[in-house]
Amino acid sequence: MPKKAAALMGLQLWFLCHCCKVTLFFPFNFSYFKNFRYCSYAPHVRICMPLTDGISSFEDLLANNILRICVWVIAFITCFGNLFVIGTRSFIKSENMTHAMSIKILCCADCLMGVYLFFIGFFDIKYRGQYQKYALLWMESFQCHLMGVLAMLSTEVSVLLLTYLTLEKFLVIVFPFSNIRPGKQQTSVILIGIWIVGFVIAVIPFSNKDYFGNFYGKNGVCFPLYYDQTEDIGSEGYSLGIFLGVNLLAFLIIVFSYGIMFCSIKKTALQTTKVRHRIGREVAVANRFFFIVFSDAICWIPVFVIKILSLFQVEIPDTITSWVVIFFLPVNSALNPILYTFTTSVFKDKLKQLLHRHQRKSIFQMKKKSLSTSIVWADDYSSVKLGVLNKITFGDSMIKPMS
Repeated sequence: MPKKAAALMGLQLWFLCHCCKVTLFFPFNFSYFKNFRYCSYAPHVRICMPLTDGISSFEDLLANNILRICVWVIAFITCFGNLFVIGTRSFIKSENMTHAMSIKILCCADCLMGVYLFFIGFFDIKYRGQYQKYALLWMESFQCHLMGVLAMLSTEVSVLLLTYLTLEKFLVIVFPFSNIRPGKQQTSVILIGIWIVGFVIAVIPFSNKDYFGNFYGKNGVCFPLYYDQTEDIGSEGYSLGIFLGVNLLAFLIIVFSYGIMFCSIKKTALQTTKVRHRIGREVAVANRFFFIVFSDAICWIPVFVIKILSLFQVEIPDTITSWVVIFFLPVNSALNPILYTFTTSVFKDKLKQLLHRHQRKSIFQMKKKSLSTSIVWADDYSSVKLGVLNKITFGDSMIKPMS
């Protein structure tokens, strides 16, 4: 161990987090903790081990350039894509207004994830090169907690909305003659209820700080993915309940519903033309939502695996968790607009009509401009011709007296 080093790996530092806000001013050059986040309590130590938690380092909020680039790229794609979908869905008239409304609400939830990533990128720039000096204040700040709430709200509302949309298609396809379809008012109530549930899930950790601790302040990106055995039993239990309870249950419902739907489609598609025509549009929508669910599976399976391994106290590499938080969770919000709008036949038809209309307008303007140019040229030619005639006439009148 180097000279003037503090070996603190085996110490229980529970009192630092719960009893009082203590900052360590050890006269050491090196400190060794069990977890990287304890380094925030020793900002004056020159080198603190471990050097990173996979997300942050002693100098920067985001530990490497790849994470920084991914944050900005995914944030831009997520916000632009979802705002574009909201705009186009607002101007393009849809036959199923309730479905279009649900899609726009889903885009709003996904857009919050983009806002969260923009905040991460902004504060990474703000603390660049001096993160450890402000790490403790940052993870306990209102901004960090607000970002955590935005990320959790976006995640849970998106999961619940996809579950609702899947169940809606399940009832329509499996029971095509039952006319079980919520109206506009019922859909509005359900969507409002989903947002309320998501908001409650996100803010419950603030109800009892002694039990939950600093729920959103355990890492630099303020996302409560508890993958190691922490001293905050309440926080870890709540995180497990959300990710392995609510989200895993929703994921299983979605997978089970799509399995039943495709079995039902296979049985009924060959029966009658009437049935086939009636469920045709619903099948197209279901196929599109299948790819959305598939992207959700890619997004959520790594989270489920990490949480399950943490239950068995399996050591998980820090780099894996950083990619899950920065890439896998947000990338689903970035892909959703492509899957449920840009690939739809209605959107393609409307886009073709818009491009055709723009092309016709451009051709008309070119013809109009050409016609205007011809008229101006003709007017100029007439003016020149008239000027020449006037000049000749004027010249004759000037010459006549001399003769």
